[in-house]
Amino acid sequence: MSKNYFILLLLFTFYSCEKAAAPPPPQINTFYKPVITADDRKTITPEEAKTYHVNKTRHYEYRTGNSGNYEYNYDVKGINAIGDSVFGNINVQGKYGAGILNDTVAEIEINTEWIAYGKLKATDKKGNEYNLIVK
Repeated sequence: MSKNYFILLLLFTFYSCEKAAAPPPPQINTFYKPVITADDRKTITPEEAKTYHVNKTRHYEYRTGNSGNYEYNYDVKGINAIGDSVFGNINVQGKYGAGILNDTVAEIEINTEWIAYGKLKATDKKGNEYNLIVK
């Protein structure tokens, strides 16, 4: 009989122990932003300056970051929906990017997406579309 109480006590102790919650995953400190913005092309942070790279044989003006997570800066030119010429500068990470186009009147903030090698489709905040190529 005391053996049954002992087993019951062990089971009770085992099931009453609270399991410790797993610690949260470590926060990775990185200078990469989840989304590229038009302001990214204006300055280079000290972290980005450590990986700043220029290659005159490539189309990009410069790149920052590490392998697999590069951010490229390009000069672009193209046309808007009504055929007017535009030019500007963008930053791209992966397939998407952002930058500034210089129109005849003012600077226009755009978001870009690669559609082919050296070709991008861009849209501004008003929904206007631009077809761009890398200079």
